[in-house]
Amino acid sequence: MPAVVPSGVITLTTDFGHKGPFVATIRGVLLSRFRDAHVIDLTHETSVHFPAEAGFWLKRSYRYFPVGTVHIAVVDPGVGTQRDIVVVEADGHVFLAPDNGLLAPIAQTAGARVHRLDVARLPRFGIDLARVSATFHGRDVFAPLGAELAAGRIVPSDLGPCVPTVVPSWVDEPQVIEGQIRGVVIAVDHFGNLISNIDEGLLDGIAAPRVRAGGQTFALRRTYGDVRPGDYLALVNSFGVVEVARAEQSAADGLGLERGAPIVVLDR
Repeated sequence: MPAVVPSGVITLTTDFGHKGPFVATIRGVLLSRFRDAHVIDLTHETSVHFPAEAGFWLKRSYRYFPVGTVHIAVVDPGVGTQRDIVVVEADGHVFLAPDNGLLAPIAQTAGARVHRLDVARLPRFGIDLARVSATFHGRDVFAPLGAELAAGRIVPSDLGPCVPTVVPSWVDEPQVIEGQIRGVVIAVDHFGNLISNIDEGLLDGIAAPRVRAGGQTFALRRTYGDVRPGDYLALVNSFGVVEVARAEQSAADGLGLERGAPIVVLDR
């Protein structure tokens, strides 16, 4: 795989929310290291302590950014422990995250290459190990490394050895069993839509798909306006996955479902 040529764009994906200075100080370190960086917040509202949702959104969003973008993702319940940090080169992009399952979907991309950070190398990149907070590697480790990668001053192989695998995702891939597709709710968005991990491609061969969740079954529609306000529906959303929605209302509240709930696609 040819070396990735940095674009100068950096995305941030975290579970930090916007209360307090956490996101801002990460951005500050990035710009202190690389003044010309274009820093984009992908999201800071993923479910806390749940790397799988961050990996889900990153896998389905990265292609909307220029080739050569560096994607920093920090959902890190194991911060300060012996968990590893990995950098993945895939599809012309670079991804930097804790090795806790977050990057498992990216690492499965054809031609992906994974490097594990050798912590002993951090001083080479101007990172004083004595000053690294045990609870905020996003600011003290990920941001400096991300800036150096985005600026083109280092390449992923500088960080550590190539490794064959990463930690698996916390969420299993959907299963196709006897004509049914069994997945889970991976995220609940701002509108209360129940977003599953079932990709559109899995629906191939199902003549009349219907979606079951919360003990109810819903027809697969094209868009929210195809039903009356308050009615439930299923659809393939803008990121190419099946979701259950309620027109102009919250499906999550109405059905009493949240992340982890099963979703099944049936044929008729």
